[in-house]
Amino acid sequence: MYLGIEIGGTKLQLGLGDGVGVIHALWRGTVVPADGADGIRRQIQQAIPDLLANAKRKRAELRGVGIGFGGPVDDATRTVIKSHQIVGWDGFPLADWIADLVGVPAVLGNDADVAGFAEALFGAGKGLSPIFYITIGSGIGGGLIINGEIYRGCGRGAAEIGHLRLTGRQGSMIRLEDMASGWGMQNLWAELSGVGESPTAAEIAQQAAKGDALARHLVELAIDRLAEGVCHVIALLGPRRIVVGGGVSLMGEDLLFSPLRTLVARRVFKPFADCYDIVPAALGEEVVVHGVLALARKRLSEPEA
Repeated sequence: MYLGIEIGGTKLQLGLGDGVGVIHALWRGTVVPADGADGIRRQIQQAIPDLLANAKRKRAELRGVGIGFGGPVDDATRTVIKSHQIVGWDGFPLADWIADLVGVPAVLGNDADVAGFAEALFGAGKGLSPIFYITIGSGIGGGLIINGEIYRGCGRGAAEIGHLRLTGRQGSMIRLEDMASGWGMQNLWAELSGVGESPTAAEIAQQAAKGDALARHLVELAIDRLAEGVCHVIALLGPRRIVVGGGVSLMGEDLLFSPLRTLVARRVFKPFADCYDIVPAALGEEVVVHGVLALARKRLSEPEA
């Protein structure tokens, strides 16, 4: 049995499982950004015994821990490189800290990478390769899975589609996530409406579905820039399937996926036009926990070379 931990900017989840696509028990908490990394570490220390007790499992049954962190991580040092949302994580030796806390080996991955890993193994990408995973939430992350392996570049990450620089509204170059993420849409709403407090991305989507002009404009802008980013991914990497998850993906078929597919089909590098498809993610809010449990099983059960 393995312990899986997801550490995000707003969400903290812990789960127990064998890394084969089934979560036996789950603990979910809300991150308090003002408490910083220390607050999250205290939550983890309290949650582990609660999770085990509720699942009627003993700590001695744990074979290892997988951690999915919401930010870039360093494979060589097993440390957090940076958190863009929570102070106190930069340079932190997270894998070693968890291993010492629990008393078993730990593996560390970026949350979008391990979410893509889970979708490739158990979800919307099962049986296909390569899989490019995009998570659209408060920010935008990506993961590339090739033949069941996470592609990590030189060991500090890869597939960071949210940081692609594209043309913005005024012709300036901005990051994709500045226009197409949840926070990006909220910031644009505040800029264009002149109103200080913006609705959430989910509320913007709801208003767009009802025909609100500003909301529809923002959603259309987001999808237009997302389509441009996806076309770059297809031209560079040639993925067989693009899987889209995260909270913003819940806008659904009519508002998001259908117009996204239409725009990508119109702009895509034509020799690759029949080589890809774009589908919603399948594993829901637990996708990162599924991924880190599978990563722990893979890394910690394989003999070292």
